[in-house]
Amino acid sequence: MTDDRPAAEPDRPASKSDRPYDLVLFGATGFTGGLTAEYLAGRADAGVRWALAGRSIAKLEDVRDRLAAIDPALAELPLLQADTADEASIERVAASTRVVISTVGPYVRLGEPLVAACARLGTDYVDLTGEPTFVDRMYVKYHEQAVRSGARIVHACGFDSIPSDLGTYFTVQQLPAGVPLRVEAFLRVHAQFSGGTLHSAVGIFADLPSMLRAERDRRRAEPASTSGRKVSLERGPIPHTRAGWTVPLPVIDSQIVARSATALDRYGPDFTFGHFLALKRLPAAVALGIGTGVAIAAAQLPPTRALLLKLATPGEGPSAARRAKHWFSLTFAGEGGGKRVVTEVSGGDPGYDETAKMLAESALCLAQDDLPETAGQVTTAQAMGNALIDRLVKAGLGFRVLKTS
Repeated sequence: MTDDRPAAEPDRPASKSDRPYDLVLFGATGFTGGLTAEYLAGRADAGVRWALAGRSIAKLEDVRDRLAAIDPALAELPLLQADTADEASIERVAASTRVVISTVGPYVRLGEPLVAACARLGTDYVDLTGEPTFVDRMYVKYHEQAVRSGARIVHACGFDSIPSDLGTYFTVQQLPAGVPLRVEAFLRVHAQFSGGTLHSAVGIFADLPSMLRAERDRRRAEPASTSGRKVSLERGPIPHTRAGWTVPLPVIDSQIVARSATALDRYGPDFTFGHFLALKRLPAAVALGIGTGVAIAAAQLPPTRALLLKLATPGEGPSAARRAKHWFSLTFAGEGGGKRVVTEVSGGDPGYDETAKMLAESALCLAQDDLPETAGQVTTAQAMGNALIDRLVKAGLGFRVLKTS
């Protein structure tokens, strides 16, 4: 069935307790969206009121049929028609629920209408973007409005950037409080990433000036910190460590970690973070650097950019059998106050199965758990912290202390 219940008038949003749904999944017909729907079907408590949203009711019905095979009670799961090109439909979705999950990207092109509606209506929002331009633009345009409405806008709730953000948060809690801290993260991964990830990455490479402008605009818009805390990011390579040959990862994770460190006192008066990819062999590290440079150069010209985009199509992904062979491990080396600690966050397929798990648990955490009072654009560590770590551990991700000294 489709949902024919009238949503709250967008200009007069109902209180969250009066809304028909606890969460709505927008983009359920995509590959990662479908996996997120299947995860919710298997893991959400029976009392959670949720719905699917997307452009095509027919395609949503197909997803619902798959979910009914997991739980027959979901044969009547409500379906909401919504399109990013139709502002009224997006507002109806945002007004109908306490939390929205968005898997519709590339976000820099398609994501703004839903963020805008959630910020105005006080609706909590999570997504799996790794696009710095999008995150910075949304901060400049909607952070203050979300603060006023009480909405928690939480970007990067998938592999970008929960393992890095919550792994760093977990690590600093193993170190003394009130002292300067340093944490370095080393990623090992075996996985195939999605067409959506490829298209987002090519979009970032193709428009680096826009990313730099958005970063500059955000710096101008952000209020000066009153804590006096100094937060620094390591930019240069660490050629060889016990983790192997390492190269810096130019992804959004470092920015997210820095924002958590700026917001939370537990990171100490002076915090330094580095994020690196660890490889066993020097040739692999060199090849990665060259390949990234070639991809950035190719993304600048329309013909070669088109060739890159043809390598994978958004909505496509590997089979369950192939995903079962994928894994990731993120090792953190932390030190401060005379203490050293090594921790690890680990899991299975990072780009799909674990991302769907992290995204769904983030939404459930916002909807169900007793959390600190936050509003505006906030990070997972800032908004959910240990509550989300506990959920992810129960769901099968590893958060472990490997060594202390």
